[in-house]
Amino acid sequence: MQIRWRFKLQPNIGQQALMSEWLVTLRKHRNYCLAERQRGFETNNQKSDEPVMYHYGAFSDKKSRVEYGSYCPLTCPIVKHGVMSAELTKNSKKHGLIWGSAADIQSKRTTELRSESEWYSRINSDVLQGNLAKLDTAYNGFFQYKRGFPAFRKVANFKTFQFKPKQVRLTVTRSSNQPRCYSHAYFPGLGTMRYFDSRTIPVDADIRTVTVIKEADGWYMSVLLNLPESLPEVAGIETVKSAVGIDVGINKLISLSDGSFIENPKFATNKKTRRQLRIRQRRVNRKVKGSNNRKKAGIIVAKLHKKIADKRNDHQWKAANKVVGMAAAIVQEDLNVKAMKSRCKPKREKGRFMANGQSAKRGLNRSISDASWGELFSKIAWLALKSGKPVLSVNPKFTSQECSVCHHLAKASRDGEKFICENCGHIDHADTQASRTILRRANLKFVTKDAKCATGILPGGHFRVKKLPGDSRKVTLVRDDSASNGKQNQGKNRTSKVIPEKRILFEQLCLQLFD
Repeated sequence: MQIRWRFKLQPNIGQQALMSEWLVTLRKHRNYCLAERQRGFETNNQKSDEPVMYHYGAFSDKKSRVEYGSYCPLTCPIVKHGVMSAELTKNSKKHGLIWGSAADIQSKRTTELRSESEWYSRINSDVLQGNLAKLDTAYNGFFQYKRGFPAFRKVANFKTFQFKPKQVRLTVTRSSNQPRCYSHAYFPGLGTMRYFDSRTIPVDADIRTVTVIKEADGWYMSVLLNLPESLPEVAGIETVKSAVGIDVGINKLISLSDGSFIENPKFATNKKTRRQLRIRQRRVNRKVKGSNNRKKAGIIVAKLHKKIADKRNDHQWKAANKVVGMAAAIVQEDLNVKAMKSRCKPKREKGRFMANGQSAKRGLNRSISDASWGELFSKIAWLALKSGKPVLSVNPKFTSQECSVCHHLAKASRDGEKFICENCGHIDHADTQASRTILRRANLKFVTKDAKCATGILPGGHFRVKKLPGDSRKVTLVRDDSASNGKQNQGKNRTSKVIPEKRILFEQLCLQLFD
């Protein structure tokens, strides 16, 4: 099993300046290499005012994108005029004097730059070549997998560089009477620096790549670990007899099929935070462009965004733990979040654009981004995988308008957070109703916590599984091994016996409205 753990670095002033210099040089190096490939792609490796002349073997396989000869009309490695020295060319018995691939030429040229420029010489060679390898992967993806053409990176979007496996050496100095302390990490070209040893790396873990990341509040390192533990097998759907349905929203982050809710704190869209952001962003706009005071004000805004993201991430981990611990299977909506945040279709009449509701939808888009449903689903899937529990996704269409008792579908049954079925008169909270409809569409049932304990299963559908490394906002799933089976509790589709007072008042109000 592979996971990523993040640790806070404590570099000195000189190391911070050197790492910032590395980021600037690596970004320019990537953008320059991409510009060469783009010019070659647009001009077909020829001058724009000269006709294209194809020599023997100047063709490319359309399926494999393999280059042949010195000219390639499809992939066009780089501009041929003044790019490489004569030592970088190679002779072929079949084609004569030819070039290598774009990655080969630029990799050799990068090696020459290390001896010509002091800026390139201060960067570790493997870091520099890895930067070019990432560009080559993105460039090949444009041809092989029909992805977008690689974009030029700006300063704000280039914040990482990576070391190869077994290059970074970690020295842990933790003692029994001191559970948390600063350990040391050695980086080639940067030297030794302290890092906050917030969690113990297992002795039998294999340390792979180490990525250095620049955040608003400092520097971090993300360590990729190969752990000997394996994930349990996921239980088959036919063996699952207890499940919980979840419905995500804005007012309530998660509505569970047992009638409980997980609140949405709205970390970025609440009144206090929006006011703080508005004031601090206004301070940035009032500063002179390019001045140090503007940079300082921008760092303050970035730190506030980082704080919001950390709070949201921590809350989502806690919410995901609660959801996964409720039953033996989780059923959720198969939402297309990107399409939900798309812009409204423009309305044009008599040569002018009319109001289309985009201004009102902008607030909804911000709330959806603040709730971050996609990240929440990813955390739930990872925790369920570690517990050997399956996660199902069902069609979300009309889940909030369909009655979970009689399955009658009517838009008029939904009124805000109230749901009163027009057909059978069933009354329930609209979000809870939607979560039960989601659960019913998967043909699964929810078992309450007072169910009898079965072998290997705790009350509420919890599994007894092998303990794996804990999860927090510093853990990221990289590769999953695959998952588990087990017997589940039997029970009826009923909600929890404990009903909050607010729910009782709400049902009484709904009965009055219904009468």
